[in-house]
Amino acid sequence: MPDLDLAPLECRVLGCLLEKQLSTPDVYPLSLNALLNACNQSSNRDPVLAVTDTEVQAAVDTLIARGLAEHWPGRVLKIAHTAKPTWNLSVQEAALLAELLLRGPQTPGELRTNTRRMYAFPDLAELEGCLEALLEAEPPLALRLARAPGAREARVAHLLSGPVEADASPEPSGARRDRPEPRLDRLEEEVAALRGNLAELRTAFEAFKAQF
Repeated sequence: MPDLDLAPLECRVLGCLLEKQLSTPDVYPLSLNALLNACNQSSNRDPVLAVTDTEVQAAVDTLIARGLAEHWPGRVLKIAHTAKPTWNLSVQEAALLAELLLRGPQTPGELRTNTRRMYAFPDLAELEGCLEALLEAEPPLALRLARAPGAREARVAHLLSGPVEADASPEPSGARRDRPEPRLDRLEEEVAALRGNLAELRTAFEAFKAQF
């Protein structure tokens, strides 16, 4: 069983791989450039990062060493996660875990809204059932935090970065970054995918020119 004590960037990389497999399967697995764009994406991310390809490659290498990712050979080397078979995740559970890795602790209502680009939960009952699977996994992959005073719902956090305080207090009002409008989410994902495709085409063209 992989070590569940990932660094923040390793969580971001794993979350991006899970997300892109579900939201843009036509460009998955991801090239390093596409994965870099996904890690630095400004929508659907908290916090927003500005990491380098060297940092992302180091995180990928660590995930591979821990059995959570693998390389796919080809003209352009690509990266895929192995979390779904490792933890026997359903599509719904993978979407929830990806969202927790990408944006941190959230309420079930927030998760239902924020996972729509990966899986559209028809109701909270299905979502809660899938959350329970993450909470009761061996080892547990998520934890339900204590409900904050005045809050209607308790938040859920992932456990891939080690133990989380069950009574962790929520962020102060206004602490989270302003969210981009939902209609921009898909557009930014498509732009990131196009950038990855362009980089791959350039690499293939350079290899073709080298033959002459």
